[in-house]
Amino acid sequence: MLGTIVNSLAIIGGCLVGLIVKGRLTEKVSTTIMNGLALCVLYIGISGALKGQDTLQIIICIAIGALVGEIIDFDKRLNDLGNIIEEKINNNKKNNSNEKISVSEGFVTSSLLFCVGAMAVVGSLESGLRGDHSTLFAKSILDGVSSIIFSSSLGIGVMLSSVAILIYQGSITLLAGGLSTVLTETVISNMSAVGSLLIVGLGFNMLGVSKIKVANLLPAIFIPIIFGLF
Repeated sequence: MLGTIVNSLAIIGGCLVGLIVKGRLTEKVSTTIMNGLALCVLYIGISGALKGQDTLQIIICIAIGALVGEIIDFDKRLNDLGNIIEEKINNNKKNNSNEKISVSEGFVTSSLLFCVGAMAVVGSLESGLRGDHSTLFAKSILDGVSSIIFSSSLGIGVMLSSVAILIYQGSITLLAGGLSTVLTETVISNMSAVGSLLIVGLGFNMLGVSKIKVANLLPAIFIPIIFGLF
């Protein structure tokens, strides 16, 4: 859990810095920065997706994951959670409508970006299986820098993603030991590839060229484990 805890603290620290500089960035600068980050997100996603070892299995995982995700509707649940947090914050601080939007959007967007990547999955598995936190430490640096930019553009909602990271990565780390016999190199590779594809979708959403419900595709990341059982 050490790697996950450090990752969460890095996001919080980055957000504090981002919130300090937030008022000093114009809307034009913030938009350009967000578009640049979206391109970086696309690069990370595409490069990770190309490392998958079984294209057919990845396609099946995405299809099954989408079905399960739509039935449960993770996208709606995440947005509802973001809206609940948003209302509580705005009721306490009496923020204006623009700030209200940033709380929910910042929470959902940053939570998905920080959670679905290959480094989140592989790093958490390495932490749980071998006690190796190096990948998560590297991810902490990247997430910390990203959270500075995100929070300066999207507001305090980005900081709330540190809780999502703690729960998501922490759960994978704790469960990894019990699934050690199933988590072969191929399974881990395909989990990472599926997660990277979701990052590509998130990048397109950030650029405004699509409205993919990335959260509803989250179950796809764990479908390779089922293939590993057989």
